[in-house]
Amino acid sequence: MKLSLIIPAYNEENRIPETLKNYLEFLKEKLKKSFEIIVVPNNCRDKTLEIVQEFALKNKVIKILNIPYYVGKGGAVIKGFEIAKGDYIGFVDADHSTSPENFFKLYENKRDFDGLIASRRIKGAIIKPKRELNKELSSILFNKITNILFSFKYKDTQCGAKLFTKKTTQFLVKNSTETGWVFDVDLLWLCKKKNLKILEYPIIWTDTEDSRLNFQDKIRSILRLFRYRFKTH
Repeated sequence: MKLSLIIPAYNEENRIPETLKNYLEFLKEKLKKSFEIIVVPNNCRDKTLEIVQEFALKNKVIKILNIPYYVGKGGAVIKGFEIAKGDYIGFVDADHSTSPENFFKLYENKRDFDGLIASRRIKGAIIKPKRELNKELSSILFNKITNILFSFKYKDTQCGAKLFTKKTTQFLVKNSTETGWVFDVDLLWLCKKKNLKILEYPIIWTDTEDSRLNFQDKIRSILRLFRYRFKTH
């Protein structure tokens, strides 16, 4: 198994059909049968699970790990890490913000890195359509605070497309403690402390209108960031 792709999904009945269809077609062309897509519906109250089950009946490469209670995106990804069989294991958002072609660039450039993270803020990256000013500013603020607190040099810790070696995910499963908005920072902080080689790679990102974070959520995420840093000094 060359690649495992994890897609956490919370009430995604409208968007996940296109995401699964496109990723299936693309990965079959690139990797034949040497991949799996692990969909992790989490606390869904719509038809996400039923839709994914229909896909899985026709496509053996799709695995389903349904979690009927809330564990957050991070919790869903970690559960996916636990059962993934690929030599490389990645995750993307269910909203198709990252196209299969763009995610696969991480895999194509894996070389001897322990992980690769997609970035919307380094040279070569494109965000379309252009983000609203308040959304852009809050994202920049979060990233600047993150880099100061953790001595990172990343331009974008929060992009929802990342890829790691299986060995790295095994380490992350044992040590990750965050399931919410700080989840990505937690992964990168653990990798930094273990001196793992992580590459930030430019991506073409489609910004979706259905943001799950309002202004209060963003403020809480920044406060959580401080609490997490002081907890892991």
